[in-house]
Amino acid sequence: MLPNAGTTNTLRRANAAATAQKVVIVNGSPEILELLETVLDAGRYDVVFVESSQHAYSQIKRVQPNLVILCVRIDDGDGFQVLSMLKLDEETRAIPVLTYTSEYEGRESQDEVAEPAEAEMFAAKPAVWMN
Repeated sequence: MLPNAGTTNTLRRANAAATAQKVVIVNGSPEILELLETVLDAGRYDVVFVESSQHAYSQIKRVQPNLVILCVRIDDGDGFQVLSMLKLDEETRAIPVLTYTSEYEGRESQDEVAEPAEAEMFAAKPAVWMN
């Protein structure tokens, strides 16, 4: 081992963390959270997980992420309320939000599902993640 190798590695991690893109994921499913953590961790994103809609808005406002990935059917559909609150608040309005739900079966158009809160992006679950 080289002298001070551990220090250099620690400094690299600190610099990477300082420049990492912040992502907040709101989902009550541990399986989905684990999948997204694996995918995003490989890309060196700084990820914050929120498992309930009750805490989502305050966490997003505190973190000011570069992206929110929001399950709109979390807590019986309260994800739409979270999205509406984000879009009404000047401090969070510009944050891009990717909404999704496992209850989308393709009968409605994706625009109809995303329309209630004017989401920028919508994806149906299960999603196929490709690297």
